[in-house]
Amino acid sequence: MKQVTLRKAVSTELQSLIKIDEESSRLYETSGIKFDLDNEHPFVVAESKRWANAISQGLAYVALDHNGIAVGFATFCLVDAQPYLDQLSVHPNNMRLGIGTKLLNKVISWSGNRPLWLTTYANVPWNRPYYEKRGFKQVPEGACGLALREILHKQRLALPSPDERIAMVRHGR
Repeated sequence: MKQVTLRKAVSTELQSLIKIDEESSRLYETSGIKFDLDNEHPFVVAESKRWANAISQGLAYVALDHNGIAVGFATFCLVDAQPYLDQLSVHPNNMRLGIGTKLLNKVISWSGNRPLWLTTYANVPWNRPYYEKRGFKQVPEGACGLALREILHKQRLALPSPDERIAMVRHGR
């Protein structure tokens, strides 16, 4: 595992987090998913606002390398009164070094004994299988809360490969 320091993100880091996510999103092209949303697209604007809100509420962690450079982050919140991992991104130059797992473990710790929910792509080799190895299970949309179904709906309207968007849950300790 690469030596990184985790700490709560601060508002001045929002643009760094966006850049990390943009870089990591380029890897989806290897699975046939190309994100063509510009920075003014309503989905992208809403995502940035959610991340800014998470930062202001202390619900965003950043992973810093030995030089203090942000290399990954996680944002989370409550959806349907349950913990929800909104975003987990690691810069491609720092992937497969345990940084994502370290961030995910922070969010799992925050969720405590409560179920932790997320949405992801079912068909991307480093998404669903990654979460399954960490105790997450795919959940039929009908078993999701109203707000989580709305999140899936918005993702499916805006993101490529809409039929591959799924919800997953990890039950508490």
